[in-house]
Amino acid sequence: MFQSRTRTSTLVTAANLLELIYHATVRQLRKSHRSAVMGLITNIMQSLVMVAVFYVMFSMLGLRGSAIRGDFLLYVMSGIFLFMTHTKAMGAVAGSEGAATPMMQHAPMNTVVSITSAALAALYTQVLSIVVILTVYHSAIKPITIFEPISAFGMVLLAWLSGVAVGMVFLAARPWAPGFITVATTIYARANMIASGKMFLANTLPGSMLALFDWNPLFHCIDQARGFTFINYTPHFSSIQYPVLVSLTLIMIGLMGEFFTRKHVSSSWEAGR
Repeated sequence: MFQSRTRTSTLVTAANLLELIYHATVRQLRKSHRSAVMGLITNIMQSLVMVAVFYVMFSMLGLRGSAIRGDFLLYVMSGIFLFMTHTKAMGAVAGSEGAATPMMQHAPMNTVVSITSAALAALYTQVLSIVVILTVYHSAIKPITIFEPISAFGMVLLAWLSGVAVGMVFLAARPWAPGFITVATTIYARANMIASGKMFLANTLPGSMLALFDWNPLFHCIDQARGFTFINYTPHFSSIQYPVLVSLTLIMIGLMGEFFTRKHVSSSWEAGR
């Protein structure tokens, strides 16, 4: 009832917030597995399974000739890695603690910390998985060369950012229609198996088919990433600016929606889920 309030500087407040985000991120990493190593191995296996499936599918359908001149497996991985990063970030943010969850009853905790920690946990797991897979492939199977590795990694970060942006919109709408948002999240993730364009090159698509994919920021991220990965490919029908603008727009929409939801949400909503 009676509390002594002490004023803290902006620097101390920022440090406390970063510490809280750090501990919340660790909690997110250990949520599915007690061992962080097992969680990483599980994520690596998911990526490897997808790479193997698409490698076999490309080979059986005779689509290897339509790929970029260079390491074919690296071409497959460049699409799978960005797809997994985008989808995992979207799912982690969309499933993070909302304003009515029990965790929010603790004073230091807030939705900003929840969203940030979920997004950082997804990014950490995916980046570590990518590094492990590429290192093992380069060392044990076949040496690879990435044309512009820093720019290619920038596209991974952009795919992650766009996934966070989409997840924030789903998170803001989840308390109002939890069942529908759960289905919509799943549909979006499944639709991106094709709509992400990880099986195609934008330069090889006719105009009528290009219109089916260029609305998707992930499509632009993957196509640009392949331009930075392979020296023999220069993207002409995708851009970096488009996913950046779409991500910033969706983040603003998600923040406004989350603010509105936080003002009207009730604990009984979360209890009834």
